[in-house]
Amino acid sequence: MGNRRSMGRGTRLTALALAAVFMMAAVAGCAGQEAPETVPGPKREAVQLDYWTPFSGGDNQFMTEMVEKFNAEQDEIVVVQTNSRLDDYYSRLRTAILAGNAPDVAIIHTTSMPQFVQNGYIEDVTEAAGEIGLDWSQFNPNIREATEYDGRSYAVPLDTHALVMYYNKDHLRLAGVLDEATGKPVIDPGPDGFKAFLERIREAVPGTVAPLSMPSTRIDSVWLWWSLYNQMDGGGVFYDKTGTKTTFNNEKALEALTYVNDLYESKLIPPDINDSFKMFHDGRAAVLLLGMWGTGAFENAPNLDFGVVPIPVLYDHSAAWGDSHTLAIPTKHGMTDEKRRAALIFSKWMVEHGELWAQAGHVPSMTKVVASEAFAKLEYRNDYAAVADYVAYWPRHAKQWSMIELMIKEFERMIYGQQSPEEALRNAADQVDAMGKA
Repeated sequence: MGNRRSMGRGTRLTALALAAVFMMAAVAGCAGQEAPETVPGPKREAVQLDYWTPFSGGDNQFMTEMVEKFNAEQDEIVVVQTNSRLDDYYSRLRTAILAGNAPDVAIIHTTSMPQFVQNGYIEDVTEAAGEIGLDWSQFNPNIREATEYDGRSYAVPLDTHALVMYYNKDHLRLAGVLDEATGKPVIDPGPDGFKAFLERIREAVPGTVAPLSMPSTRIDSVWLWWSLYNQMDGGGVFYDKTGTKTTFNNEKALEALTYVNDLYESKLIPPDINDSFKMFHDGRAAVLLLGMWGTGAFENAPNLDFGVVPIPVLYDHSAAWGDSHTLAIPTKHGMTDEKRRAALIFSKWMVEHGELWAQAGHVPSMTKVVASEAFAKLEYRNDYAAVADYVAYWPRHAKQWSMIELMIKEFERMIYGQQSPEEALRNAADQVDAMGKA
């Protein structure tokens, strides 16, 4: 009992001694240097960007997936996407800009850019993009230059989407115009060679299959005409040097339009086609001329064995109608440097991940993306990626889209036999000139 009490007392004394030592050390330490106090600061809120797009179908699906991936990879910026129909997209965007409630970043086609630049509706992003590390030299020059005005960049180009030629391998094989070794169509040179190619297909396939599928209405015939007209040496002019008077009512333009009309008249393009995309998708067309955006959908079509190549060179050199989606910053009051920087960081991420957007079928704007292993793994895209080097964009005019709509109506009247190609060109030129003076 005595020994236990003695041991307990000793243990207590030892503990007290140690506590005293630690207390003295703590006091000495505090006297020498005060320990820093860590106080958690308020968490920085993410910058929210309102992002407007005009996509539909597969384009909308792939764009939404890209936005979700960007948001998931970092927590400093949150992009909120609002998608609208292309039919009224630009009128809504202009109204929002004028009302002062524009989005922070928006998709704008290069065809529609002139009016936005001319009216000061979008920002010059030349220096601001460079400040976040965007190197303009990394873009395909042909695509980049479509967004430059007086040497200044007004948008970050995302892609090019040009007219290409899709073909059903089963139908071409039946007609004997498919190279089995390469899987590519066999077409003799020149306009006569392409027509003979379609005629061989017509002779071989069932009557329910269109040799070439293109709508009898809408813009497709205008795209084909512009492509062929730009393939001619000295062709492709739309306005005079002042940009105030049309010059497309000429012999070369007429030759291209007469060829387009002949494809309809000869019924190599069957009459009254409404949905050429669905015809090809369902195997009821041997050849389809359409933009690159069809690729992503066609490769998921059941029982469709297809290929895709640039549209054939029928005249002097390669050329094809095309446009580009760009990421632009609309002008608005209260646009902060923080939001502007965030919008450009988002734009930079988008173009640097162009292989994701290429899944829809488009050719990415950055040359390093096109040269990447990720892009190379995508089937079909490399078969037409070179088109980006010679895309024939529409000329820069603030009313260009409205003028194209006038041409569509005149071309439709030609296709339905209500006027000749000569009359269609002359009437289109007269109406475009009148609109330009209005």
